[in-house]
Amino acid sequence: MPGGKKIIFLGDSITDAGHNFQPVREGELGLGDGYVRRIAAMLRSEEADIRNAGHDGFTVQGLLRMLEWDCLRHSPDVVSILVGCNDAAVCMNTGRTLDETGFAESYKRLLKRIREGTRARILCMGPFIFPCPLEYRNWIPLIREIEAAEQEAAREAGALFIPLHEMLNREAEAAGYDQITVDGIHLTERGAEIIAREWVKRAEFI
Repeated sequence: MPGGKKIIFLGDSITDAGHNFQPVREGELGLGDGYVRRIAAMLRSEEADIRNAGHDGFTVQGLLRMLEWDCLRHSPDVVSILVGCNDAAVCMNTGRTLDETGFAESYKRLLKRIREGTRARILCMGPFIFPCPLEYRNWIPLIREIEAAEQEAAREAGALFIPLHEMLNREAEAAGYDQITVDGIHLTERGAEIIAREWVKRAEFI
């Protein structure tokens, strides 16, 4: 990826990784403690302008609601999106289906607004969950459904899509789940590093 690009990361708590709660001193980026900070470190030599616009608890509707403020007004060159786990939680907690929540339509609208409002290339990452604790095993079919909906929307929008669920679970099975996730949803430092390295590797092609 050429240097000097403005990159905005949209997402939920996995993207946020505490950045909204960290005091930012002059000269600091306020990128949180997750994969966004690690990507910034990997791209430092290229002087990319990186903004973490993740929000704890956000669904795709939250991203749409804040899109103008978080993204469009900044005229980014690259927009990265990681969302879906909280949308799964809505379905699991209310008994509504993904169709009933309108997830696929909302995700397509999100990509369309970014396409129409910026010249940015878009990189979409699929959601993930770990069957540890075991209660999250029941979430896996829904996470896969969300992943498929996002992948189809990305294909239609000409965006790059990175599936994360299988990759992270393979790593967790090999290394031990507690090495990759702290609670079945959020990531350890090692888990965040895996996403960051995959993002940087794949972003070379956008």
